[in-house]
Amino acid sequence: MILFGDTENLDLNTRLFNPHLISTFAALIMLWTGGCAVTPKTLSIKDNPTRLMENTILRTDTSSVVSKEQLIADLDDVRVVYVGESHTNPSHHAIQLEVIRSLAQTTACLTIGMEMFDHTYQPLLDQWTAGELDQAALLEKTHWYANWRFNFDLYRDILVYAKEKGLRIVALNVPFYIPGKISVGGIASLSDEDRRHLPETIDTTQADHRAYVKEIFDMHAIPGRERFSFFYEAQCTWEDAMAEAVAKNMGPGKMVVLAGNGHIIRKYGIPNRAFARSHAPFKTIYLAPVGSEAELSWADYLWVTPEARTPHSLMMGSKMKKQ
Repeated sequence: MILFGDTENLDLNTRLFNPHLISTFAALIMLWTGGCAVTPKTLSIKDNPTRLMENTILRTDTSSVVSKEQLIADLDDVRVVYVGESHTNPSHHAIQLEVIRSLAQTTACLTIGMEMFDHTYQPLLDQWTAGELDQAALLEKTHWYANWRFNFDLYRDILVYAKEKGLRIVALNVPFYIPGKISVGGIASLSDEDRRHLPETIDTTQADHRAYVKEIFDMHAIPGRERFSFFYEAQCTWEDAMAEAVAKNMGPGKMVVLAGNGHIIRKYGIPNRAFARSHAPFKTIYLAPVGSEAELSWADYLWVTPEARTPHSLMMGSKMKKQ
């Protein structure tokens, strides 16, 4: 087997998969496979010729590759660690658990914040961690397949580990019908009962975030949701609600926040809004699959993952949701 050396502290421009080494590697594979070339898929970085292979972790401020051990060491001085995901990619949840396990070894009071539950289910999550609920009861009582809908097996190992280690799980979200109502009629259309779920402040003034969400809005046409101003109110409600939950529930140790990549990209979703409330230092880890393109501005770290080859069984229902 041919090894390409130590991946620690490599500059981005000298990383394994630059154009010259790709051709060399492809030639070697042709020899091993009897002439049938199979070039591994890689992650491309916008405006940079370098390509990154699976399991590479890129520290974006220095454009250098780091090991998993270095990444965990870099997180020593932060209070909140955001690990993104594409919801149906099993490797993303395996990486999330890997980060949680590593931090749990050095953090006295580690908390896990999850987008997948709304705050009304917090008592049930506390019962789960205390060992008072089994899986069937958790799924039934939190209405998992009515709310989140993605196959529970994707998240099971994380939740089981939290129970085994007694790690508190914090429900970050608002009830899932709230953003939908806002996207149709705006915040002003909510009843007093609905309003009690809203965060204390909702910031709709961030121009860069607004432009990002507008780009997503323009890619989809959903009947009854034609007004971007309502759509953006719904998105900001979502972000600020989860940011408020992070700020209020960090505890004395660290919190690992598990949320879709769209909520942490460029930090102007949950991360910056939580920081505005708590001033607690944080880092973001964006999980990017091979075969796609990423930007250095997306997060503090880009972790290259396998592509999601999701069987239909991993999707439950027809949930339309930005990941």
